[in-house]
Amino acid sequence: MGILQRVAKILLVCVNLILLSGCWDRKEVNDLALIVGLGIDQKKDGKIMITVELIAPKAAGGGQMLGGGGGDGGGGGGGKIVRSGTGTTVADAISNLQEKLPRRVFWGHTKVIVFGERAARAGIRQHLDFLSRNPQARLRSNVLVSKGTAKSVLELIPPIEQSSSEVLRELSESQLLLRVTIKDALQMLSGDTGAAALPMVKILPREKGAKELQTIAFTQRTAIFKKDKMIGDIDDKLTRGVLWLRNEIKRANITVSLKGEKGNITATMIRAHTEFVPKYEKGKWKMIVKATTEDDIILNGTKLDLLNPKYAKMVEKELENQMNKRIRDALKKVQKEMKADIFGFAEIFHQKYPREWNRVKNRWEEIFPTVEVVVKTKAYVRRPGIDTAPQGLPEQEVKK
Repeated sequence: MGILQRVAKILLVCVNLILLSGCWDRKEVNDLALIVGLGIDQKKDGKIMITVELIAPKAAGGGQMLGGGGGDGGGGGGGKIVRSGTGTTVADAISNLQEKLPRRVFWGHTKVIVFGERAARAGIRQHLDFLSRNPQARLRSNVLVSKGTAKSVLELIPPIEQSSSEVLRELSESQLLLRVTIKDALQMLSGDTGAAALPMVKILPREKGAKELQTIAFTQRTAIFKKDKMIGDIDDKLTRGVLWLRNEIKRANITVSLKGEKGNITATMIRAHTEFVPKYEKGKWKMIVKATTEDDIILNGTKLDLLNPKYAKMVEKELENQMNKRIRDALKKVQKEMKADIFGFAEIFHQKYPREWNRVKNRWEEIFPTVEVVVKTKAYVRRPGIDTAPQGLPEQEVKK
């Protein structure tokens, strides 16, 4: 065997040894503190306080999660651990938190990020910036704002789920109201308007006889942001109008009553879509909103047989009126009063009229409230129900 062949074999062996060197950078799961929820609050002195909800892999592997709490960082129990840290920035606060934990924090399992109301009003951009730069943080984590402090939300002991973070994740995934991830929030704040909308949670009063903290936080409102600072909030009814205007409506029930008829009819949405038609003429900005919904009837409290096309059309007309009202109420509050373009109108105009948009982009905050919005709604009752006639009524009383 020649010298060159021997040298080649030695080099090959050395390369393989390097490639098969094992998990030199491994981190044992028993050495990690798995963060499932992060709360960010701002104290009165301006310092940042973070609160984390975490699980211990060793306890979880045994079929039981560690109880804990107390000390600096708040209470815990009910199968979870809650700890806090403070600092000038989120990064400083995390360093302070790490000093109080025997395990290294790991962010790869974080389900929710909750901003306290004071922190939200002070500005959230720098906090999101840190999370987006952290290679462990997931950009798909849900972002919410709490009425009060984020710490008070994460400290709750939910009666069903194992942690408050899981409760908030489930509520976000249900898409009954707004759902926003870290990625979504960053895209909104870096968009043409810099306006954003985040779901807002409130602590549900505990049931009579329940233990202290034994309750959940639930999504009730929507926080409105301009230039990364919270400027106000809207209720759940207005939020559904916002969802129509963002083409994000997924689930909704609408109850209507027909003129001259006793009782109510409730329809549930099976499909919905909103189309936007931007117009620019002689210096005037106009947006045509075409909202369409297809519904099933899930309750008929009237005497009408909805198999009759005449009555079905009456229901569709009233559904359209209710949709129109919800959208216009949202426009009145958000466009006219708050003057925050959380609907994405700026991006739509920018795409259709780039030259005209560039001339006014620096004044869009002034122009947005003056944009004429024409709302056109259309509802279709696809299935009036298996039993189209009202149930529990003698046949002779049913209007066919």
